[in-house]
Amino acid sequence: MPSNRPRILIADDHTLLADLCRKLLETEFDVVGTVSNGRAMVQAAAELKPDVIVVDIAMPVLNGLDAGQQVKEVLPAVKLVFLTMSSDIEIAAEAFRRGASGYLVKTCAASELVTAVREVLGGKSYMSRTLSREEIDYLRQKEGKLVEEDERLTQRQREVLQLLAEGKVMKEIGGILNMTTRTVAFHKYRMMETLGARSNAELVRYAVRNHMVSA
Repeated sequence: MPSNRPRILIADDHTLLADLCRKLLETEFDVVGTVSNGRAMVQAAAELKPDVIVVDIAMPVLNGLDAGQQVKEVLPAVKLVFLTMSSDIEIAAEAFRRGASGYLVKTCAASELVTAVREVLGGKSYMSRTLSREEIDYLRQKEGKLVEEDERLTQRQREVLQLLAEGKVMKEIGGILNMTTRTVAFHKYRMMETLGARSNAELVRYAVRNHMVSA
């Protein structure tokens, strides 16, 4: 029998944490799937049509920020609740700019995740209690004022850059993104030209600075 309960998708590459999130949420919601990277999340969201996605930021293949933005472009009504190790207000600001409804730090109490999902389903936004009022005010100011750095690169270039920063060679990237090695090289050199980067190391530093991969 179809359930009327809200549908939740969990995206986290840490299996233990994903399982814990499932157990916390499934008493009140329908957890329709768990995935371990951003590309799988985008595909699963298109197929499963969740109401809420609980998503980590630091995921392989495609990070949670880019994956979340791609999902919102196709499913604008979906609610994104970012669950991350980072309490960096700059990253929180970026998450909300990309369409987040909630932002939780993984050191929060387990019950806070359920509260956050309830709140976003009710049309509200939710910020982790570990973030101070001053930081929240700062976040709200930044949302409307920043000219975002990531707009310098196309979506495809960002996907290629993350995989390069993860240490994958061009042939591997081509296989993951379904493109030729020559096309991967084209994207790489266009990025270097756009960013003024002179080496792979400079591209990696850019990826770390813009939260595509962890340092």
